[in-house]
Amino acid sequence: MSHNELRRHIVAVPFRPFVLHISDGRTITVHARDFIMISPLGSTVDVYQPDEEHDILASGAITGITFAPPPLTTADQPSNSN
Repeated sequence: MSHNELRRHIVAVPFRPFVLHISDGRTITVHARDFIMISPLGSTVDVYQPDEEHDILASGAITGITFAPPPLTTADQPSNSN
């Protein structure tokens, strides 16, 4: 995944949390756009967690991303009418 593709997901409106898939098999959740930073030349990505832990990754090690499905709204839930 290119750093430009990743940047599109970071700046998307509305932002949707996503999971980075790393070439070593790990996954890293990006909770909010303020929790991820791409270096100016795009070679590294720094991802923070809510507890201040963070990972610094080579951008080339990111193989893809996935999104959690959006939560159901009351309009999406089946009715209980009989």
